[in-house]
Amino acid sequence: MWVLRTPSGRLSLQVRRRTVWVSLALLLASAAIGFWTLVTGSYTAPVGDVLTVLTGGDGPRGLTQTVVNIRLPRLVGAAFVGAALGVSGALFQSVSRNPLGSPDIIGFTSGSATGAIAAILILHGSSAEIAAGAFAGGVLTAVVVYALTARHGLSGFRLILTGIGVSALLKGVDSYLITRADLTDAETAQRWLSGSLNATQWAALAAPGLMLVVLVVVAVALGPRLTVLELGDETAQARGVPVRSTRVAALFVGVALVAAATAVAGPVVFVALAAPHIARRLTRAPGPVPVPSALTGILLVVASDLAVQRVVAPLQLPVGVGTAVIGGGYLMWLLITQVRRRSP
Repeated sequence: MWVLRTPSGRLSLQVRRRTVWVSLALLLASAAIGFWTLVTGSYTAPVGDVLTVLTGGDGPRGLTQTVVNIRLPRLVGAAFVGAALGVSGALFQSVSRNPLGSPDIIGFTSGSATGAIAAILILHGSSAEIAAGAFAGGVLTAVVVYALTARHGLSGFRLILTGIGVSALLKGVDSYLITRADLTDAETAQRWLSGSLNATQWAALAAPGLMLVVLVVVAVALGPRLTVLELGDETAQARGVPVRSTRVAALFVGVALVAAATAVAGPVVFVALAAPHIARRLTRAPGPVPVPSALTGILLVVASDLAVQRVVAPLQLPVGVGTAVIGGGYLMWLLITQVRRRSP
């Protein structure tokens, strides 16, 4: 355990050594895979030329356009989406005290998707309006789910069941909106719902990127309180943790992160479920680990995006297909493990 203190000594932070080393390993793995996506593809470039372009030098003709304006925005978008979903899943699983408490299952991802779909089909909105619709849909869904579950005390099991019902309702709304739209808009919305990083541009990453930085800092600050909150409300209150305000803050930050990720790539499934589990197993931490969860989410999305680009090339599949395969397999393994533990 390392203890970091400010020069005045008024503030200190305990950092687990294993968490630091795991985070560094995840960061290096993500960087290696990400750089491989910049080098390979239909236009394969030498490593030296790509490094020259990334550092602002002049590379071969056409390489700057390919790397800086096509491949790099897609890579950065994948990193934003993975980090946002990883941290969001860590917050929701901690608040619900349930390993299945991810925004995919609780329904907040569906709420963000419905808000964005409404912006696409009804308002014919720009990327900023789609992002605003995703945020509004996620927040409204969170308010509804929280109102339905918090009346008799917030239970993780009740939260998940309510979220599943709300998610099913919202998917019905999505289907209705798509069937009532014209063919071009319906195809755009359906393609967006699959979770895709194709044609990601720098302009669409500015606002979500700024939101991500601020929200991750807030999530890290909430981490110690959430660790105590997982011990139970009475224990947390006895240790001076404001239970209700901490829980509401964690839910709001989690919903905002989901909305930011959804605005960039649409609903990318299973990352918010799998990333926090993997991060906790690797770090062996007693509570939520926002930074390792973010780095694990980045690794999952970047690796999935590379797979969908290369496995069936030249066909470009949505990144949601890759994360669904990885996350679905992980969910099956998790359920089988839970059943085995409970069986005599």
